[in-house]
Amino acid sequence: MLLAIDIGNTNIHFGLHTGTDWCCTWRARTIREKMSDEYAVLLRNFFEERAFTFDDIGAVVMASVVPDLTGTFIEMSERYLHHIPLNVGPETKTGIKILLDNPHEIGPDRIVNAAATRALYGCPAIVVDFGTATTYDVLNADGDYIGGAIAPGIGLAHDALVSRAARLHKVELEPPPSVIGHNTIHAMQSGLFLGYVAMIEGLVTRIKAELGAPDARVIATGGLASLFAEHTPVIEEIAPNLTLDGLRIIWELNQP
Repeated sequence: MLLAIDIGNTNIHFGLHTGTDWCCTWRARTIREKMSDEYAVLLRNFFEERAFTFDDIGAVVMASVVPDLTGTFIEMSERYLHHIPLNVGPETKTGIKILLDNPHEIGPDRIVNAAATRALYGCPAIVVDFGTATTYDVLNADGDYIGGAIAPGIGLAHDALVSRAARLHKVELEPPPSVIGHNTIHAMQSGLFLGYVAMIEGLVTRIKAELGAPDARVIATGGLASLFAEHTPVIEEIAPNLTLDGLRIIWELNQP
């Protein structure tokens, strides 16, 4: 089986693929100080819950936006899983032409999402990824990656607001009963949640106009994708395993 590892700033997403589907996926908090031995113990515990062992792994593919952990997971894979992982980077064969001023700037997770979107959903397309940052990745009709947008994630905006405003406290990141908040909690939820919905709709509209593709498909991924999709019609597909699918597709492209 193929083990795919998506190392993000907030969470690490693991997936085990049988060759036909994802038999199981797991998420863990990103802790930069953890060593390879500690992540191996965590992964072994996940495996044992599903009656798997490390011997069931035939290959490993990974993408990391956390430089401190890239070497950690390569070491873990080599030492405990006995596989040199395919670590997606600028030189990796992805099937995606990157039309940026500096292609080496782009995070590997965004390349991976683009590869999955092109293969599974077609183009033109816009990928909205709700992570630590909310990213918008744009593929033209030819399936080329042409750029996108990056905004602070809603969790990051929430934390920044609470930390800098003495009289504001943490609230649930959910829609309020009305746009006009009649108390501080609902006012914050309106500004945060509905403000993000408005940002999504506004950016998607502007991207489609600039792309000249009003029919571009909008794919959402990340932890809050399904919640936001309930409150805006611009999101057409929810793909919780989009990054894992991209890792699998790229791994297949790089096999002899």
